[in-house]
Amino acid sequence: MPWPLLAASALAMFVAASSGTTRAPFLLDMARDLSTSLALVGNLVAATSVSWAAAGMLAGAGSDRWGRRPFLILGPVALCFALIGVAGARDFPEAILWSIASGGCSGMFTGVIFAEVSARVDASQQGRALGWVMSGQSLTLLVGVPLAAFVGSLIGWRGVNLCVAALAAASAVAMLVTTRGRASSARARGSRAPSLRSALSLPVIRLLGMGIMERICYGLTAVYFATFLQSTYRLTLDAVAMPLAVFASGNILGTILGGQLADKLGNRARTYAVAMVASGGAALALFGWQSGVAASVGLGFVYVFLNAIARPAMLASLAEVPEHVRGTVMGLNVTCSSIGWMGASGLGGLMVATQGFSGFGPLTAVVAVIGAGLALVRR
Repeated sequence: MPWPLLAASALAMFVAASSGTTRAPFLLDMARDLSTSLALVGNLVAATSVSWAAAGMLAGAGSDRWGRRPFLILGPVALCFALIGVAGARDFPEAILWSIASGGCSGMFTGVIFAEVSARVDASQQGRALGWVMSGQSLTLLVGVPLAAFVGSLIGWRGVNLCVAALAAASAVAMLVTTRGRASSARARGSRAPSLRSALSLPVIRLLGMGIMERICYGLTAVYFATFLQSTYRLTLDAVAMPLAVFASGNILGTILGGQLADKLGNRARTYAVAMVASGGAALALFGWQSGVAASVGLGFVYVFLNAIARPAMLASLAEVPEHVRGTVMGLNVTCSSIGWMGASGLGGLMVATQGFSGFGPLTAVVAVIGAGLALVRR
């Protein structure tokens, strides 16, 4: 296992996720400083997701043509400058332009990281390796957001963006050092350029669909779990900090275990399907049985733990595509993940407005079963 590369990749994923997620505690402060409304500031997340999705697809294809190393190094460098721009924004239009840029910069290297790591480890270890990489993203909820809230109380939201910018620069240096040696994939001179048509075989399309279903299931709870606890049990904002930490720890543990299972059990499609169906059952219990804060937090941990087991198996299966289109496929995975997040946000908002949180359980279970069906149609 290339542990230095895995550590650098986890740091880069942590930085990419933190570039947007750490704004959450400061939306009111940002609205006041930028002389705009809370609703408009909330749209920064959506704008970041759209540019992230578009850049992920383009960078993945570009890495198959020109090699992965330029994207792995220059992406975090560009993100550093974009976050400095966010920190210095004088009004909302300037802030949203720099936020769109930061999302695009994150998309430049997140999918390419998965392609690079999967190319540098044996197929029998890809699940574990990709699970460790994803743990960096999961740490954002457990460490990044609480730490940002604490640091922000001292230096403000602009200072937090500068801190994340410094981490982006550090991750660029880490990538520069750890991607030396064997050259990253690049198209051989005179060979045929990879295309979307060559990358999108039917199994790959099914895997990308499985990724969308998994991200919708995760996003429905990740986005609305705090609101669910507040509205159900009348908890204050500071009272949900510990439940959110428990939730995030379940995601990290499930991701690491999911990587182990993806490699050891062999049948990755079945591993994904069982984890998704089990998480759908946990969602029915989570949103259908509110017997107390402790019980709901425990069910939230079980739900996200089971859900997180599914993702490494899906990613390890995607990594089995031919080397010359691996970057394209992993970039498309980033795009599909963003689609899943946007779908979760939209479906969750519609469900809250029409059925309340009681509808979240059945909705999540249906999406989970669809994902499992895609996995088992033709394994």
